Amino acid sequence: MPKFSIAVLVSILVFSFLGSFFYSIDAYTLDSSSILLPPSLEHFLGTDRLGRDILARLIEGGKISLIIGVGSAFIASVIGLVLGSMAGYFRGNVDKAFVITVDLFLTFPTFFLLLALVSYVNASAWVLIVIISITGWMTTARLIRSESFRVTSQPFIKILNIGNVSKTKILFKYYAPILAPIYFVSFTFGVGGAILAESGLSFLGLGIVAPQMSWGTILSGGKEVIEIAWWVSFFPGLMIFLVTFSLINISNYLQQLTNKKQILN
Repeated sequence: MPKFSIAVLVSILVFSFLGSFFYSIDAYTLDSSSILLPPSLEHFLGTDRLGRDILARLIEGGKISLIIGVGSAFIASVIGLVLGSMAGYFRGNVDKAFVITVDLFLTFPTFFLLLALVSYVNASAWVLIVIISITGWMTTARLIRSESFRVTSQPFIKILNIGNVSKTKILFKYYAPILAPIYFVSFTFGVGGAILAESGLSFLGLGIVAPQMSWGTILSGGKEVIEIAWWVSFFPGLMIFLVTFSLINISNYLQQLTNKKQILN
């Protein structure tokens, strides 16, 4: 499954970022004579209600969706790694402040917090990356904090503290390699979650705004014609499913490797 999932993700990355070099139809071209055409040799995945080619729009929208997914997950995972490791290492007041902050963020349902933040700004790819990362770091931070407590109790960490080794050096040289597997698991989960969050916001009309597009906006555009033109919503939904499903498989595989390594140690 990991090899299959990796192959699917690589294929989707190539499709999104290199597909326009091989498929020359413009994603923005309106054609009144080609409205809601089903998949055919002329339009492989059909057209939408403005006559725009679905395949071309999937290629263009994939860039935005993947950039938002990877960018948000990277920032959220880095925030979680830094705050979680600091809480687990310093403990005391730092840990108490961390717990209060995380509990404060978790008081509000994540998606509703997203809605509240997006409603006050004009959404763009970079704005969504920041907002989704701000609302998505807590789970990673709690996992990292829990593991950091275990690492802090190890004898070699106590020896380094006794030897007055720089705390920054301890965190980056000794904590980071040990916590890296958890970081990568959280990152892969985060990419799928960010893509789903962006898709949900775009489906509600609060995400990416025209003329930009994402898989979520394409999916949203087909909800009003789904009974007569299933292909408009089906194919962007399929892309979102393939990415999230593949990332979940890879995350599960990384988690299994991490668990085996901990058992062996």
